[in-house]
Formats: sequence, C-alpha cells, structure tokens
Amino acid sequence: MDFGVVLQTDPPAWRVVDLARQAETHGFSHGWTFDSHVLWQEPFVIYSQMLSATNRMTVGPMVTNPGTRNWTVTASLFATLNDMFGNRTVCGIGRGDSAMRVLGHTPTSLATLGESMKVIKGLVEGREVDYNGTRQQFPWSAGGRLDIWMAAYGPRALRLCGEQADGFILQLADPQITEWTIAAVRQAAAEAGRDPDELYMCVAAPAYVGDDLAHQRDQVRWFGGMVGNHVADLVDRYGDTGAGVPQALTDYISGREGYDYSGHGKAGHVHTDFVPDEVIDRFCILGDAGNHIARLQELRDLGVDQFAIYLMHDQKDETLNAYGQRIIPALRD
Repeated sequence: MDFGVVLQTDPPAWRVVDLARQAETHGFSHGWTFDSHVLWQEPFVIYSQMLSATNRMTVGPMVTNPGTRNWTVTASLFATLNDMFGNRTVCGIGRGDSAMRVLGHTPTSLATLGESMKVIKGLVEGREVDYNGTRQQFPWSAGGRLDIWMAAYGPRALRLCGEQADGFILQLADPQITEWTIAAVRQAAAEAGRDPDELYMCVAAPAYVGDDLAHQRDQVRWFGGMVGNHVADLVDRYGDTGAGVPQALTDYISGREGYDYSGHGKAGHVHTDFVPDEVIDRFCILGDAGNHIARLQELRDLGVDQFAIYLMHDQKDETLNAYGQRIIPALRD
C-alpha cells in the first residue's frame, strides 16, 4: 500500500512545502493539496516548490475541477511541472465543491468533467485534441504521462470513473462504502472493455494517532460536513436509498442545515455539529497505531492501493512521525 498526505495551502506556503518534505522522509509517496483558490493559496505555485524540495514524491490536487480553470491552462500547468521534474504529477479531479460554490457556481456536470479529462490528459501527453471547436496541441512539449484519478461517490460518477479515469479517489475510509464504490468502478471498467486491475484505488480521509478519542473526533468532525456536501447532492438526485447508494453514506445528513464554506476543512466548524461520533469513527481513522494498522489492512484487502491522510488537525508533525515510524512499516511488512 502507498501513502499520501493531503494538505491545505494555508499561509505560510513554506509550511506546506516543509510538511511535504517531512512526509517523503517518512515514506509517503504522494503529496496532495486542496484546490480552492479563494479559500486558500494557489496550489500550482506551491507544487513547484514541493517537487523541488522532494526527490521522488508525486504531487497533485485533491481535487481540481473543470470549472475554475480553463482546461488548457490546467494541462499546461501539469505539462510544465512534468517537464521540469520528470513526470511526478497526478491530476485528482472532480465536479467541484468548495472552489465552485464559493464563487456562486454549481458543480460542473459529469459530461463536462468527462470531456475535460480527455482534453487535459491528451494535451499533457503530447496529443492533439478537440477543444472549443479548435484543434490544439502544445508545440513546446515532447509529451509525458499524466494519470487522472477521479473523485466520485454516486452511481453515475462511479461509472464515468471506471469508463475513463486512470484511478479512483474515495474521500472517506469506511470499509462498507469503500467496498461498494470500488466494485462499481471496477464493474464499469470491465463493461467498457478496460482492465479493472489497471485502475488505481485511492482512499483519502483524516487520520489522527493518539489516545484522546473525544479530542480527535472534534478535530476532524469537519470532514463529515465536507462529505455531507456531496452526500446531499446524491440524496437530491437519488433519494435516501436510491440507485443502490448505501444508507451508511446517506443516513447521517438528516440533521444537516446548510453549510458555511468559511469553515471548510477547519476544526471547530459550527456547521458540522450534525455529524455524529459514529460517522467520524467510520469515515476517519482514529485511535492508537494498532487501530490504524487494522483499518488500513482491511482497506488494503478491499483493493485500496493508497491511503492519503487529510492532515488538517492540531497534531500534523506527530501524525506524520507515527505513520513513518510505526504504521507504514507495518503495512509494508
């Protein structure tokens, strides 16, 4: 199993770079950041420094979207970083939540997302693509490789991921939901004539190592609120139990009353009080090192290739150290 770390690009940006450097020394292979340019600093500027400060780490957004950047700009950013640092980027992408809604937009359609993935990947890898009624290709690029991993929860999004993406990102660590979503992605890949084993499966969720479970829950309760934004979209589309969506994913948002993006991804966010402890325990990985190892082994057995830690709490350095010294070695052994 590979390990990644997901960071918010809060100032100072050099702290983000330092955490990425620390993570690599502890055995993390991937460095991710949010991509919501109003709420936090611009990530692609910081990626260049993250890549420069590390030797092997693969870097990218978790996740970007097709709505806030022109697709050709996104492709040029990745192609330039790959040219500078040797194909060490990955494109996590989705419909857009905070980045779009903060600007007063709704998330993009799945059709738009699917078309954008073709354009971005094609341009980065040196091919000519159709864009806005024109044919486009980067004359300065010799081409490279860009894997695109798509974030998804609902049936239609999971199907698109299996049909087109190079990998799947699930933003929670609940084994029941993990099993259901991975099976849906693999089935869609097979039905599209693709090899399901070629798709990379990434689970991302907060992880906090320690003994004070009540404090840990309060530090990561924001995550249930963030996931709730996506779940609310699913309920609007499919109903509480529609299209085979597990009730384990939908039940807990019954007490949700709006959402304030000014507290997105922050401990103590008042609009996440509706998230019960049991959901935090399912969606995140908390407790001592043994509990982390047991959950990660379960996820690995379900086909997860990477666990990426959302490192948004008050024990960032300590959690990286615990993973590097005790948890990552146990999973690799």
